[in-house]
Amino acid sequence: MAADQSEPVVARLLANHRRFLDFLTARVRTRQDAEEILQDAFVRVIQKVGDIRDDESAVAWFYRLLRNAIIDHYRRVATGVKALQDKARDAPEFDPGFDADLERTVCACVDDLVPLLKPEYSDLIRRVDLGGIDVTVVADEIGISPGNARVRLHRARAALRAELERSCRTCATHGCLDCTCSRSGPASSG
Repeated sequence: MAADQSEPVVARLLANHRRFLDFLTARVRTRQDAEEILQDAFVRVIQKVGDIRDDESAVAWFYRLLRNAIIDHYRRVATGVKALQDKARDAPEFDPGFDADLERTVCACVDDLVPLLKPEYSDLIRRVDLGGIDVTVVADEIGISPGNARVRLHRARAALRAELERSCRTCATHGCLDCTCSRSGPASSG
C-alpha cells in the first residue's frame, strides 16, 4: 500500500485512540499497563499498515491485535510472578548476623547507581530493598497490583544488577569485597 493510501488507515486508528485505551483499561489492572499495550500496538500498526486493505477493516483488525496483546500481557505477568515465587522459595534465609562493613561498601555503589534507573524502578528499590517496606504495601501506595509490583521489582533488580556490572565490572561479581570501581576510591590489591 502506498504511503498516501495508508494515511486514512492510520488516521482512522488514531481517531479511535480514546476508545482503544478505554477498551484496554477495562481489561488490565492499571492504566499504565493499558497505555503500554496500546503504544506497542500502534508500533505494530506502523509495521503492518501495508497489510490492511481499507480504513473500515482497520478498527476490527486493531481490536483483534489488542485482544491478543492483552492475552500476551497476562501470560508475561503470570510467568514473571511464577519465576519470582520460585526464586523466593529457593532463596536462602536472611542471616541477621550480616557484616555491617560489607553492607556499607555495597550500599555505597548501590546509592550511586539507583538514580540511574527508570524512576519507577529506583522508587521500588529504595522503598522495598533499601527501606524495608513490604512490596504489597508499596504496590497499594502506588496503585498497582502486588503481582505487578513484584514483577517490576524483579525488573528493577535486574536493571540495577546490569548497572552494577557495567559500573563496577568484576567487583560486582565478587560482591564488592575488593571493589575497583571509581566510586570506592583507590582500588584494593587483589
